[in-house]
Amino acid sequence: MAEKQALVVSVSRDDGHRFSKPTVDEIRLVAGHGVEGDSHAGATTQHRYLVKKDPSRANLTQVHLIQAELFDDLAGYAVAPGELGENVTTRGIDLMRLPLGARLHLGAEAIVEITGMRSPCSSINGYQKGLMKQLVTTDAAGRPQRRAGVMGVVAVTGTVRAGDDIRVELPSGEQLPLGVV
Repeated sequence: MAEKQALVVSVSRDDGHRFSKPTVDEIRLVAGHGVEGDSHAGATTQHRYLVKKDPSRANLTQVHLIQAELFDDLAGYAVAPGELGENVTTRGIDLMRLPLGARLHLGAEAIVEITGMRSPCSSINGYQKGLMKQLVTTDAAGRPQRRAGVMGVVAVTGTVRAGDDIRVELPSGEQLPLGVV
């Protein structure tokens, strides 16, 4: 059985702190900074909630990635790339099962290192009522199951476009599960 090809479906950025990000032809990822021209780029946190708590906190949420398969699975909701605020929409890779520190090679140059799972905020229900319950569910043991994508930092600068291949590089040593960032 052939392995499914992982690829970039869409890329998005927004220079303002709005919920959804418009799709664009390409984004430039800048090492240690994030998506050029995006409101969440920077060496220190740019998320409004986190800035209030600690403006000097390292920015572990420079790049937000969501798998397009999530959109296919949201019964009763129509969601398109960029609409949940992600910078990169992927297909063919289970982002939520990646270990901490996994590196995603996006296209020819860019590398994003995964720092954790996105903790979706209540703004999601403002976007589409009830959607939050689709993005944070509970398993049989009552543990929360987050599905709103992963966050990462840019390790290597490069340009990313829809159609680019994605290659996963797993960290050496013990594979640690993702926490929430």
